[in-house]
Amino acid sequence: MTLRIIGLDPGLNRTGWGVIDVSGTEYVRVESGVISVPKGDLSARLGVIVRELSAVIARTKPALASAERVFVNMNPQSTLMLGQARGAALAAADLAGLRVEEFTPSEIKEAVTGSGRADKEQIQRMMGMLLKIAAPLRPDEADALACAVCCANAVRLRALEQSGGTSRPYATARRGRTAAGARSAWTNFLTGKGQS
Repeated sequence: MTLRIIGLDPGLNRTGWGVIDVSGTEYVRVESGVISVPKGDLSARLGVIVRELSAVIARTKPALASAERVFVNMNPQSTLMLGQARGAALAAADLAGLRVEEFTPSEIKEAVTGSGRADKEQIQRMMGMLLKIAAPLRPDEADALACAVCCANAVRLRALEQSGGTSRPYATARRGRTAAGARSAWTNFLTGKGQS
């Protein structure tokens, strides 16, 4: 059975998106890209994000959406602007009837590179390798694809846990009971030890 997931990397200037098909342990990119949001009134910019993502969702028909959780950085204004762009992206997903799974930046990085401190270049390279994409990926596009892959891994982990295919509570550990537990769960899962 194939599951189609759209990953979202919202931004008020650029919003990345990436759609993947997941079948077992195979990941295939369907489409991905970056929405360039023009300057102007905030409401108009947010409207662009909603309309463009709505068109992508209608065209690609994903079953699930995933997005990065907002983190508070040193600049409250930047955090506010990011939160508004993220709200527009989540609204587009909800309008299409999609459930949205959310992950922290470190969860996404760890899921695709093995390190929660990976930089953007590492994510771009790993997404290219994992999804067999020869052309260079733009940072926002790679981040969106990484979010979709992280979501796919989380769905598989939960399915294993619910089916009794593993005795280790991977999904619980990933949600952060302890950082060490989360790392151990991901490492075991990604190296195949958690597969039935």
